[in-house]
Amino acid sequence: MEKVERGRKKENRGVNTEEKMERNALRLGLAFKFIAGLCVAGLLIMAGTAAVGVSTYWNSITRQYNEMAYQVARTASGYFSREELSRYADAVYRYCTGETGRDEIDAIAESERYLQIKGQLDGLRESMEANDIFVFVFDIDLLRNFDQEAYDKMEWNPIYYISDSYHVKEQQFSIGDESSVLKEYVKDCIQAYETGVHADNYFISEGEFGYNTSAMYPVVQDGRTVAFVGVEIPMSTLQGNVRSYLVRITLVGSLITLVLLAVVAWLLTRTLIAPVKQVAQAASLFTENRNMISDALRTIRTGDEVQMLAESVLKMEQDINAYIENLTRVTAEKERIGAELDVAARIQANMLPGIFPPFPDRKEIDIYATMTPAKEVGGDFYDFFLVDDDHLALVMADVSGKGVPAALFMVIAKTLLKNRAQMGVSPKEVLESVNNQLCENNESEMFVTVWLGVYQLSTGRLVAANAGHEYPAVRHAEGGFELLKDRHGFVLAGMENSRYREYELTLLPGEAIFVYTDGVAEATDTDNRLFGTDRMLLSLNRRPEATAQELLAQVKEDIDRFVGAAPQFDDITMLCLVNRNDTLMKKFPEREQPEKRLQKTEQPKTEGAGKEHV
Repeated sequence: MEKVERGRKKENRGVNTEEKMERNALRLGLAFKFIAGLCVAGLLIMAGTAAVGVSTYWNSITRQYNEMAYQVARTASGYFSREELSRYADAVYRYCTGETGRDEIDAIAESERYLQIKGQLDGLRESMEANDIFVFVFDIDLLRNFDQEAYDKMEWNPIYYISDSYHVKEQQFSIGDESSVLKEYVKDCIQAYETGVHADNYFISEGEFGYNTSAMYPVVQDGRTVAFVGVEIPMSTLQGNVRSYLVRITLVGSLITLVLLAVVAWLLTRTLIAPVKQVAQAASLFTENRNMISDALRTIRTGDEVQMLAESVLKMEQDINAYIENLTRVTAEKERIGAELDVAARIQANMLPGIFPPFPDRKEIDIYATMTPAKEVGGDFYDFFLVDDDHLALVMADVSGKGVPAALFMVIAKTLLKNRAQMGVSPKEVLESVNNQLCENNESEMFVTVWLGVYQLSTGRLVAANAGHEYPAVRHAEGGFELLKDRHGFVLAGMENSRYREYELTLLPGEAIFVYTDGVAEATDTDNRLFGTDRMLLSLNRRPEATAQELLAQVKEDIDRFVGAAPQFDDITMLCLVNRNDTLMKKFPEREQPEKRLQKTEQPKTEGAGKEHV
């Protein structure tokens, strides 16, 4: 046993160690998440700053190079007079469009003036360290009618060269040669041609040795663009300067980010992570022992949401303790009430006749009754008892309401009905007397519906009265059950000095009477449909010759099948009496019609009012 106990302690220590490690991992995880988040934020800020800086630097350098290119283009355009440039352009245009042969442009190319200008352009290119200075004219019709298919096949060439001073002499274009233009610059070229003003954006291209910027300067004569001077200058220092800038901004940004991270991490640890750890530790301590409410929660004074969190957790722990204490009291009280209700249910069940057959020596009757309460105790009740050796009283009643109040009222009503009926008076007199007794001090305004009958065992004669209760069902020997629509009086405890009718019915051998409460007819399924008296009669008539117990069982079975999963809202109470006195056949050799055996006895009137109660 000692070894087992030591083993259990080791296991507990192991579990506690694992729990502590898990909690530590969670705490480290919180700090790690904050630091990692700050690092990512710092990197994003640094990257954004670098991107903005590089973009600004790139645009600045590009603008400088582009302005220089346009300055070179303007200088180059001054080497031509507008008249001779217009003459060169017209000759090249006519040749490229097929209007003339090469004689005219060859003469221009061999002229002293043309060679002089080309030499000046070559010298300018060398002095400005440009890649190319070229003079050209656009075929504006080709430019305006861009052909994607010809462009892809490199057959779309709207540029006609007048002169080219490319730095690689072997690759220079000759006068009259054709070339294409990048499609993204087509609109800018058309605009420059039509307006005579160069485009505001920059023509940037990436060559073998880096990026180049180009200028396309229109030469205008008499408001008409006659030609263009193009200049291509390499941005040789751009990439190196950008790399150097990136290195500098990365180093400075990293240093600033590290300093900011250190400061923010210290502030977060002091104002957020440490207080949150205290809250987590207090909550963990409370889960292990709810009586241990940590004082650390009261010491958190950050003045922000963390303090609100600590106060909320402290209040939650106090509320949970109060709730558990209250729940314990309520549970104990509920268990006590439940136990008392169980006792009350047993007492109520014991008050109703529950031993069958109740009169083993009386073979002339078959009687059976059941009561299924909707709650632990109910307001429905039945009763039957011998008034004397030849008379059996039958009672079926339904108290208004449910639960304990209805059960208490039921006890009073049942006792009064039995005591009065045992005096041997008629059913109407029993109801009238008990009604006045129940009306006394009835501040709760409860009432009870009652069907009361006195059955004579020797003759099958039944005298009954109905105080607002359901119609009984009667089975005749030659047929099935059918409703007996007797006259109803007012409910008991509803109004003092009410008067009640009674009627007489003879049950022949094999005939039966079935009485019940509204819980049978008003049983409801999940679609809110009522079981109803029609289904009740169908159920009774499935085997009308069955015993009283079998009849009640088949009705209850059909109700349960109809209701299904729907809850029971009302008590279900039933009683059935079958005449088994075969000796009565000698007294009634021929069966009378039921309407002749049902006789009204008297037409009572309310005392002092002179009015009939129905």
